[in-house]
Amino acid sequence: MKQQVLILGSTGSIGVNTLDVMALHPQRYQVFALTASTSVEAMFAQCLQHQPAFAIMADAASGRDLKQRCASAGLSVQVQWGAQAIADIAAHPQVDAVMAAIVGAAGLAPCLAAARSGKRLLLANKEALVVGGHLFMQAVKSGGATLLPIDSEHSAIFQSLPDDPGSWSALVDKIILTASGGPFRTRAPDTLYAVTPQEACAHPNWVMGRKISVDSATMMNKALEVIEARFLFGVQASQIEVVIHPQSVIHSMVQFVDNSVVAQLGTPDMRGPIAYGLSWPLRTQSGAAALDFTKMSALTFEPFSANDHGLRYPGLQLAWRVLDGPEGSPAVLNAANEVAVEAFLNGKIRFDQIHQLNLETLDQVGFERPDSLEALIELDLESRSVAQGIARRFAA
Repeated sequence: MKQQVLILGSTGSIGVNTLDVMALHPQRYQVFALTASTSVEAMFAQCLQHQPAFAIMADAASGRDLKQRCASAGLSVQVQWGAQAIADIAAHPQVDAVMAAIVGAAGLAPCLAAARSGKRLLLANKEALVVGGHLFMQAVKSGGATLLPIDSEHSAIFQSLPDDPGSWSALVDKIILTASGGPFRTRAPDTLYAVTPQEACAHPNWVMGRKISVDSATMMNKALEVIEARFLFGVQASQIEVVIHPQSVIHSMVQFVDNSVVAQLGTPDMRGPIAYGLSWPLRTQSGAAALDFTKMSALTFEPFSANDHGLRYPGLQLAWRVLDGPEGSPAVLNAANEVAVEAFLNGKIRFDQIHQLNLETLDQVGFERPDSLEALIELDLESRSVAQGIARRFAA
């Protein structure tokens, strides 16, 4: 029987790559439902090609537009819209696997719904864990969901760990996340104030959306990955290390208590971890190119203590700060960063002000421990309000 797959965020890069991988295995996978934010043209094209049972847009205007197009084309797809509809489809009884590729905190509610419904949850939305943290992991456990990381770094760690999660705490010394360094690894830190959105989105190795590309340029993506790794693998924050690896061939590593290291290597192509997540514990063709070791350049590594990297990527250290802070601190950081990146992409603040905005928001937001989705949403909204006020001050 074919695995019925829901793709949350199907028109983004992860969603498109997921559809590419699924197309290689039509006997294994079937597109059950697709969701998107406002990209009606792209969603309509996907509906024509993949014939899902459901297609859901985030807002009413986009949903109505898509519904009219599908009706005119004679498609039988059921078109819905709204945040509740997206969360509902994640818990649909016919869904076997959920690819969670919605960018940002908007992905938390459907991820929680999928977890509570016991789905195979392929997590490409790191913010669900960054924002949800303990609440999200509790939902995975109570719902009996299978949580499989899709970020290349976390997939690499998962592939490097023993099969039995119960053994991890006794065997693992530390987790080593690799980072490419983004487009500004060798740029003078005192020139970063002049970085343009176009420059920040030009990643040297990976093809990604604009928000994630900016996060890679500031290294905030790595800060979020540190937080995600803390919850995914049950390690302490002090057991997570980041090294710069410009070639993006070694995707991450696990160092064990005997000081041996297991690493996962591959080309910088998200179809690799996507295929692994879809087929786990088996392996299937991904469409990604194989590594050619005879043509590979040297693999190099740089610590953050060298080459002015601390000045280039000050936001990375915020990961350990929020993990050591009150529960809910990662949610504040994530909200602030989403506001900051949007303001930068819209030309409202400078590139170097992204970190300053994040830092000031963390200092200004006060809260009690969030113990429910509603409390997390309230904290997210409050943090965004504070961050937006800081952004307006910076822009003045």
